[in-house]
Amino acid sequence: MTTKQYTLTLPPYNRGMHLITNKIETLFDGSVSAGIVHLFLQHTSASLCINENVDPSVRSDAETFMNDLIPESYPKFKHTYEGSDDMPAHLKNMLLGTSLNIPLSNGKLGLGTWQGVYLFEHRDYASSRTLIITLQGD
Repeated sequence: MTTKQYTLTLPPYNRGMHLITNKIETLFDGSVSAGIVHLFLQHTSASLCINENVDPSVRSDAETFMNDLIPESYPKFKHTYEGSDDMPAHLKNMLLGTSLNIPLSNGKLGLGTWQGVYLFEHRDYASSRTLIITLQGD
């Protein structure tokens, strides 16, 4: 069994879903062709998710739904000193999560035909985001 670990620093993105599949796969050097890929996002105001990678309306609908589900204007939030979008971002992160496990097949992420890995940015003006990517396999 071989283990490889990479750090991927993503640039600041606007709020919304951003396809990062290719940025992840570009790091793979071929030394592990089959196994498991663990992705971990080192932040609490963005999330990782797998979703459809063809129709952009999926991304905008997801953003709209999450904003309706957890509105910035919720009057009971106390954690507001980092901005009105910060506490909602933390809650969205709690719902969607910061990690994914994906099969590695033939040296690539074993995603379905219409699937992609997304950074779901929940802040209006985010900083760069860091991902720890661990491959384990043969």
